[in-house]
Amino acid sequence: MEMRTPVEPGESLPASAFLLAFDPRKERLTVRRDLGRLMRAAVLAELVMNGNLADESGKARAVTAPARPGPLQAAVWEQITSSPPRTWQRWIDRDRKNAYRLIRDELAAARLVEVEHHRFLVFRYERIKPRRLYLSRKLAERVGRAIRGGQPVGRVDQDVRALAALAAAVRLKTVVSGRELRERKGRLDELAGPVRPVTTALRKSVDAANAAAAASAG
Repeated sequence: MEMRTPVEPGESLPASAFLLAFDPRKERLTVRRDLGRLMRAAVLAELVMNGNLADESGKARAVTAPARPGPLQAAVWEQITSSPPRTWQRWIDRDRKNAYRLIRDELAAARLVEVEHHRFLVFRYERIKPRRLYLSRKLAERVGRAIRGGQPVGRVDQDVRALAALAAAVRLKTVVSGRELRERKGRLDELAGPVRPVTTALRKSVDAANAAAAASAG
């Protein structure tokens, strides 16, 4: 099996996806509603690329335990191995808030983001600020080149391919526009490669959330 190459040494795929979700111009996170879904999908994709999980008739099948799992990897692995086989979308939709918190805290501990807590009247809210915004810019550039560039898909690093497919599935406009989603559909499908079951499930999860939001608004 081809070894995956982390986008940055020691950086998990969910952490990279979190940093990619920052809008460099506004210095704030985008797709906040779907960020937990993105984290869950990213860790599932990472487990697939590492050979820990495999797709079996549209469901996640455990193959071999991750060697040195991070907190989110360990939590997802425990859930999958202690439950009956479930679809990828079910695993993406589960414990999304906790997935967000685990990666947020991982990046805060690494001093890559700053977490500010605020209060407005009786409401509490948090603001996440990037400490090294150039990392988000660098990621966006690499992922953008993978989507728009002429480099053969087989020569693009696995993590960059996965990030491109995840960004497309969650419609991360700071990386790929709606027009590019339509015009580069074939390229994006190629980039998804072995993690296609995960990215397809992420797109369905986002679509279902959009439909539910539209129905409640109506």
